[in-house]
Amino acid sequence: MRFLVLKKSSLIAIFFTILIISIGSLWAYKTQHSYPTVSLGNSPNVQVIELVTGEFKTQSSDGKEIEVYRWDPGTIIVEKDNEVQLRIHGVNGDAHPFYIEGTSIKGTVKKGKETIVNVTFSKEGTYRLICETHKTMENNGPMIGYIIVD
Repeated sequence: MRFLVLKKSSLIAIFFTILIISIGSLWAYKTQHSYPTVSLGNSPNVQVIELVTGEFKTQSSDGKEIEVYRWDPGTIIVEKDNEVQLRIHGVNGDAHPFYIEGTSIKGTVKKGKETIVNVTFSKEGTYRLICETHKTMENNGPMIGYIIVD
């Protein structure tokens, strides 16, 4: 009769190997059901970024309603000299006329619609995506998104 003898260090190594394989399998399973907000479009040279218009509401302690509109995500990072396609989905608010500071880009995002903006930034820096209706707190803003060009 033969016995299998395992040392403590061998048992620990086997345990950690099984643990690493289990964690890797769980991570692979979870990520197959995730959807990125940044992807490559039909052309591999176009960076596609999905944005939505969002609204937050609350009440102050004295009962006053506070409301603010936002771009989500609020900050995106793109590469200089690469074509970028912003796909902005109107979720909250009827219309958001906007412009991208430092460019000639203007448009309007309407509730229930998708607005597509193609832009290429030739200079590094931070560009602001500004809703003209919600520029300040007095107008339920500031609804400003940041485009960082690196």
